Amino acid sequence: MKNTAIVLAALLVYARSGAGQTWTTPAASEVDAIYPDIEALYIDLHRNPELAFQEVETAAKLAARVKSLGYEVTTGVGRTGIVAVMKNGAGPTVMLRTELDALPVEEKTGLPFASKVVIKNASGQSTPVMHACGHDIHMSAWAGTARLMAEHKDRWHGTLLLVGQPAEEGGTGGALAMLKDGLFTRFPRPDFALSLHDDDTMPAGTIGYHPGPFRAMSDGVTIVVHGRGGHAAMPMNTVDPVVLAARIVIGLQTIVSRENNPVDPIVITVGSIHGGTQANVIPDEVRLQLSVRTYTPEVRRKTLAAIRRIARGEAISAGAPREPEVITPGENATEAVVYNDPALTARLAAALKAGLGDKTVIEMPAKMTSEDFAQYWVTGKVPSALLHIGAVNAAKFAEIQKTGVPGPAPHSPEWAPDREPTLKAAIRVEVTELLELFKAQ
Repeated sequence: MKNTAIVLAALLVYARSGAGQTWTTPAASEVDAIYPDIEALYIDLHRNPELAFQEVETAAKLAARVKSLGYEVTTGVGRTGIVAVMKNGAGPTVMLRTELDALPVEEKTGLPFASKVVIKNASGQSTPVMHACGHDIHMSAWAGTARLMAEHKDRWHGTLLLVGQPAEEGGTGGALAMLKDGLFTRFPRPDFALSLHDDDTMPAGTIGYHPGPFRAMSDGVTIVVHGRGGHAAMPMNTVDPVVLAARIVIGLQTIVSRENNPVDPIVITVGSIHGGTQANVIPDEVRLQLSVRTYTPEVRRKTLAAIRRIARGEAISAGAPREPEVITPGENATEAVVYNDPALTARLAAALKAGLGDKTVIEMPAKMTSEDFAQYWVTGKVPSALLHIGAVNAAKFAEIQKTGVPGPAPHSPEWAPDREPTLKAAIRVEVTELLELFKAQ
């Protein structure tokens, strides 16, 4: 009996020390314990958004948090980005990225902590700002993951590279800015790069993965239409660029419906039209801003050529005094295709299914949205995986499925993720992914 008691005591000490335990995914209770702090961070970030390359306060808040956890923190990487490194013995280096920036959108969620921020954009124009894409969710989960990984250093070995990336939205180039500033040379070069994005097509807490090409390449195109202005009551003396612009908008949609193979997806959206100053004056010009999404270089080339041809043809048809200007990014897309390394994605999906349950982890279709997370593979050549996490209240999601009426989605002024289940699941997902990749193979 005495020997048995000694053995039991020794086993108890061994268990309390964490030695020999396999920590493959954090327990729900572990995430519950840190959730109040993470929710407070989320509310603060949501209430105080900042635009691309203006994320000074946002970066400072995150940098202070991870520094207090024992990470080596560098700020100002790629202008406003942050890099936090925790070296924890021999093992792989794994990067976990979050985005810092918000969108020039006026919030209409009705939340008690809704953003009321109005600031000047890069062009000096005043604009309301909102975390309409869920980057506040991403940052908060990232902070929670950083905390759990720091508090459980006895359960993993390797180097954790936490990246807070500026300027993800709108092709503003935050990923490239960090890479050009030495992200993979000044700091430990990662063996894997991970990121997580909220999603409106799944109920809160569901994890979606897709191996291979996952998010489309994106081009911003500007068309400047030239007319001949004059009095609104005498249109016969003018060439109305507003009408011409409208004809171009309609004509562009035939590229998708009649010039492209339907199995090679294209999206052409005219998100902005500006022209004129008042109702009784026909202006001289109208400016259109387009978002063009494609998946292959050949389809991209044909699409941009068709946009130029249609704009020119409509201008000739209208008798415009000069050809329109069609301004494209050139040879390379503003944002490349996000490519999820198939072997890495399969490994992560298996680990998540084992840790969180088969029904919680599903394969999802590719999307036409874009993400400059692609640059860590395209430019940095690091095997990467971007997974999605559902962020819609389960009851609301069921109603959407029943009625077929879409709910708010990212970039909508009404986008408001179901924060508690989304945040808690996101932290468990990220920690599970990291623990899987830090495992000895």
